Amino acid sequence: MITLTDQAASKVKELIESEGDSSLALRVAVKPGGCSGFQYDMFFDSDVTAQDQQAEYNGVRVVVDSESAALLIGASLDYANGIQEQGFKISNPNAQRSCGCGKSFS
Repeated sequence: MITLTDQAASKVKELIESEGDSSLALRVAVKPGGCSGFQYDMFFDSDVTAQDQQAEYNGVRVVVDSESAALLIGASLDYANGIQEQGFKISNPNAQRSCGCGKSFS
């Protein structure tokens, strides 16, 4: 299952608080698409099923469906807020290659 760095968990927690619904979880999924075969999808979700894998990082609940979880083993989500880079980035050791835009992998 994917892990969150402290920076990512802090930013996600801030975004959830701005939504005003503390029951929301961060859902991370892998979907077919993009120029390399798969692409990541992240969104806030309150619909968690028994088949979802769940973890908590610094007060942030993360859920992943079982199919995506197999592709996210050992992956981590980080957040950068600097001059060169800004935003969320997934580092995935299972990705054999990624596209130039950095949004899809195979």
